[in-house]
Amino acid sequence: MQTEVLQRLLSTVMPYGKYKGRAVADLPGHYLNWFAREGFPPGELGRLLALMHELDHNGLSHLLDPLRAR
Repeated sequence: MQTEVLQRLLSTVMPYGKYKGRAVADLPGHYLNWFAREGFPPGELGRLLALMHELDHNGLSHLLDPLRAR
């Protein structure tokens, strides 16, 4: 997986909703699950939310730790 995409999970913030202003990488699992059930938004945000959902669901969120340390 490309490091740039993972970095965008840390730098992209939710533009709306209950977690407005929070980085995609820091969204809680239940919120990501809701998007997975109801549908991800179109575009880059939707792709990042879907990726974060996969990482969270499969217990791979720790892959972001080295990028957080930068």
